[in-house]
Amino acid sequence: RAITPKTKMIIINTPHNPVGKVFTRSELEQIAVLAEEFNLIVMCDEVYDCLVFDGKEHVRFATLPGMWDRTVTVGSAGKSFAATGWRIGWLIGPPALIGPTLAATTRIVFCTNSPLQEAAAAGLEQANKRNFFETQRKEYESRRDVLLSAFDRLGLRYTVPEGSYFALVDISKLKIPEEYNYPSSLDGRGQDFKASWFIAQELGVSTIPVSEFYCEEHRNIGESYIRFAFCKDEEMLRQAGERLAGLTKYLA
Repeated sequence: RAITPKTKMIIINTPHNPVGKVFTRSELEQIAVLAEEFNLIVMCDEVYDCLVFDGKEHVRFATLPGMWDRTVTVGSAGKSFAATGWRIGWLIGPPALIGPTLAATTRIVFCTNSPLQEAAAAGLEQANKRNFFETQRKEYESRRDVLLSAFDRLGLRYTVPEGSYFALVDISKLKIPEEYNYPSSLDGRGQDFKASWFIAQELGVSTIPVSEFYCEEHRNIGESYIRFAFCKDEEMLRQAGERLAGLTKYLA
């Protein structure tokens, strides 16, 4: 039902932000069947490919039979090396697809600074020699567990990310005082925006309202969740957990 004669592309994000899902080989193979049946291009955002936990397998969509010629894969040095401020990324795909994207890029951003491109290339070479990505993966898995243990202590429901560095927390049990004073910028916003503001102001922990990831039609789906990131060291995550204990008196 989602594919119409106007459909030209399927966009996949695995590992997924913000849910943390890693698509299985079987699931991707089913998408590949649809791509071939309806002659669709596939853009596969795989920027968290190096952060997959619990023995899950990251499958590159372009490696599936028949998918190379119709797939553009998105990668990111910023995500792979925890250096998002660098704004360095890349596309991988056949010339027929990469050529037009290059033409568009030169007219939108023109170029990316050369020193950081060289640094990213050197980083990729060294990472493979030094087993960097496996070491980083283990560190992030441990950080994830530190953060999730804080939610366990509060009795909050949450997603267990299979990949990426985000977890969603169900805030339906959070009862913020009705008289709490929010800024006018939150007028008309959902509970997730108000919870994010409240937690930041009262506890000093920053989160992201999940409804912001949805189109207007489906925004209500995300209003019961806020997103936490665990791309910090374990000590900072433990401190965040201690601060979040302040939510106890607001949980029904």
